[in-house]
Amino acid sequence: MVKIEEFAVEQWMDKYELTAKYNTAETCCASLSIDDLRELSEDKDTNPLTQLQSTKLTYGAIRGSDKLRQTLANLYSVKTPTALPKDNILVTNGAIQANFLTLYSLVGPGDHVICHYPTYQQLYSVPASLGAEVSLWKSKEEDGWKLDIEELKALVKPNTKLIIINNPQNPTGAVIPRDTLEDLVDIARESSITILSDEVYRPLFHNFNFMDSQFPPSLLSLGYENAIVTGSTSKAYSLAGIRVGWIASRNRSIIESCASSRDYTTISVGQIDDAIASFALAPECIHNLLQRNIELGRTNLEILEKFIESHRWACEWVKPRAGTTAFVRFAKMGKPVDDVAFCEKLLEETGVMFVPGSLCFGGREDFHGYVRIGYVCETEVLEKGLEALREFMDEDYDDIPVIKKKKKEKKEAVPQQ
Repeated sequence: MVKIEEFAVEQWMDKYELTAKYNTAETCCASLSIDDLRELSEDKDTNPLTQLQSTKLTYGAIRGSDKLRQTLANLYSVKTPTALPKDNILVTNGAIQANFLTLYSLVGPGDHVICHYPTYQQLYSVPASLGAEVSLWKSKEEDGWKLDIEELKALVKPNTKLIIINNPQNPTGAVIPRDTLEDLVDIARESSITILSDEVYRPLFHNFNFMDSQFPPSLLSLGYENAIVTGSTSKAYSLAGIRVGWIASRNRSIIESCASSRDYTTISVGQIDDAIASFALAPECIHNLLQRNIELGRTNLEILEKFIESHRWACEWVKPRAGTTAFVRFAKMGKPVDDVAFCEKLLEETGVMFVPGSLCFGGREDFHGYVRIGYVCETEVLEKGLEALREFMDEDYDDIPVIKKKKKEKKEAVPQQ
């Protein structure tokens, strides 16, 4: 295994999130307690913890309880010709483990991987650490962070093993529409390429009409055998603290390979976590839980949009369509600000926490001036954070340095061999 790159965004979060006064860098919907879940649920008589009072705390079900896997399988079986069997679900310790196990199980030296970009660093750094060649399929801000299928065709090689997408996308909040997904499946099927879709922010579509013909289905519903999706209870379901994620695929051999790899990491998800996830994702609770979070996303996005519109002299964005994050570019006199210095100064002076784009989403050469804002926190946190940011913009923004373009060095011509 090649030495893996430092995980910049996770290190940034670990360094600052517990001390920030206004954590508007968090990517989860505002967290819930078990009491909150029971209040949302139509099943008021059940307490998932009480049910475990007399249960011996063994490893539990190694691949996840039948109840949780069946609940997840039912979610992926909506509007599909054939139901997904529960044995085609593997429960993991969060989506971060789901992604890692999938990549570790499928990718190695000599393989070529194509990864949607910008995205969560894990999705391209882990394949590179496993010895694969990684090509970035870059979405374009000027086109609403859309992906170009013709560019994907040009990236495919004879040894392309895996195409990775993130839908909805972190950090931009963009969505890959149905037509693009269908074209992607056609390209992958033609060359027997596996697709991994990180759907951890699904189904938090707060700015996308569910009746729109381009509304994106889960990749798993498009009928491609070699499609894999990962998800978790952390982002759209407000339950990061229970560390429950999953891998789902119609190709049972993929699930078996991931399960075999997991024997070397964590044996199982804890029974308590499994029970809480089963309760939250059950029909009696999940609809009210999602309605709460979609409404929270809509409310907070409107608040953030008002701030952006009133500060067009300093920042701009492509308005997110889903998920919990916005990618906002700050500039002065047409030049991008030093986003790392901006985030550090902002946190120091006001307690408002953002994530610097150039540090955490592609290295110092990409996304200068961009910051990721996590806006589906408690509304009060967002409002107070933006008020503090507003004062900072009036009083301290002029002191933030800008990024100066590097002068191109003259290179001597290399003689032809």
